[in-house]
Amino acid sequence: MTAPAAASAVQPAVAATATATKVPENISGAEAFKDAVTQQNDAIGEMISWLDGFGFTVGETRVSAWSVLVVVVVIVGLFLFARIGSKVGNRLLRRITGFDPGVRVLLEKLLSIFIWTFAILIGIDVLGIDLTALTVFSGAFGLAVGFGLQKTFGNLLAGIILLMDRSIKPGDVIAVNDGISNTVGQVKRIGLRAVSVTTRDKKEYLIPNENLMINQVENWSYSSREVRMRVPLIIAASSDVDLAERLMLEAAASAPRVLKSPPPAAWLTAITEEGLAFEIRFWIDDPEEGLTNVRSDILKRVWHLFQQDGVELPNRAQRDLNLRDSVTLRRLIAAMKDLDEGSARNGKRET
Repeated sequence: MTAPAAASAVQPAVAATATATKVPENISGAEAFKDAVTQQNDAIGEMISWLDGFGFTVGETRVSAWSVLVVVVVIVGLFLFARIGSKVGNRLLRRITGFDPGVRVLLEKLLSIFIWTFAILIGIDVLGIDLTALTVFSGAFGLAVGFGLQKTFGNLLAGIILLMDRSIKPGDVIAVNDGISNTVGQVKRIGLRAVSVTTRDKKEYLIPNENLMINQVENWSYSSREVRMRVPLIIAASSDVDLAERLMLEAAASAPRVLKSPPPAAWLTAITEEGLAFEIRFWIDDPEEGLTNVRSDILKRVWHLFQQDGVELPNRAQRDLNLRDSVTLRRLIAAMKDLDEGSARNGKRET
């Protein structure tokens, strides 16, 4: 047999032997780290080899205690990196005073999304995960996640839109009407999923961002923080109208939270059976401090001024009866008078 023929006969045998004795591949990231550490320190390399000896094989991939340890360390490290990086970036953005609250929150959310995406990509690269083998699975999994997290992504996009168009910002006082109830409070935080609204009762509502996009929202501080309030009041019909109006204006102007400009106003809105209906109108620029308390303050001031100047308020338990003069009324009065006189004479006789 010639030399070329012998070589050709040996090559298939070697290939068959290599195929039969093929060693499963480790997770590439763990294997690369193992080789690098072994070259630097033999003792640590022996410990890593010992850990690598505990494991099992799945297809062509070997899963050992060492590879699991590397995966856990990488995930924890990248998680801490993303959390710390997000907090540091948010603090740096808060120190920049040139941005208004809405733009600053938007930049914080986008920075957090970028950092987390960067950390995930770094983790995939460090661990040496081959995404081409997961193409079909990832497509099906992505479709399932897309349907399952449809509302979540909808709220995420709605939050970004709200921050970009500045329609709602942290610190705004809003009223949200969902068709059932009306929630009024101050926006404390705009998150990726929901907006935190705190009422005067210290109740915190988490309203999904999507609801703020599709439902009617009243933003009391969108273009201006000034809010006009109305306080209805009824005085007795016998009261001095001009005096009552002057006292109402004095009470509203003396309240510390009422703005001097525009000035308060008092309007006669109706004449009813109960009396004269007025409405005190005034402006405030701090609605987040409450509305009922400022109404109560003005009503108490009005009450004290009315008591001092004799302006009467209608009393529903008291009714004034006016009788017109007529022949029948005179006869009735005369009969009642005779009855009283007869009763008085009978009493004297008994004594």
